[in-house]
Amino acid sequence: MMGSARDTIDLQTGNPGSRTNLPININHYATKKSVAESMLDVALFMANATQLKAVLEQGPSFQYYATLIALISISLFFQLVIGILLIVIARINLNEVSNQPRLNILNNIATALVFITVVINIFITAFGVQKTGLYPTGYKAHRP
Repeated sequence: MMGSARDTIDLQTGNPGSRTNLPININHYATKKSVAESMLDVALFMANATQLKAVLEQGPSFQYYATLIALISISLFFQLVIGILLIVIARINLNEVSNQPRLNILNNIATALVFITVVINIFITAFGVQKTGLYPTGYKAHRP
């Protein structure tokens, strides 16, 4: 067997010969979930850093400069907090019953922050970040 009954939960399906009949270590499952969520957080963090750079390149003359700087900064801050929370969550043993209430609270906080970050990023996209420098200064596109 793959560990004690305390470490694993046997999820039974209708097909006794399938691989899905193997016991699942819930702690490993939760850790993998946290790692996957962290990777998505890193991808969004990099996208926000790129957006911040584009806004800074456009300068204060851009119509939504201050709004986008604030939104992107808040998003980056929340992503750092989410990353720290996910690291903490991944390091705590879910199989110990005494840890489960604290892990549940931390997971709820992380989920709420992810939701808020998604909403903030929708607003960032709505206000738009246009790259400057696509055309040389003084270039006028030909319009028919």
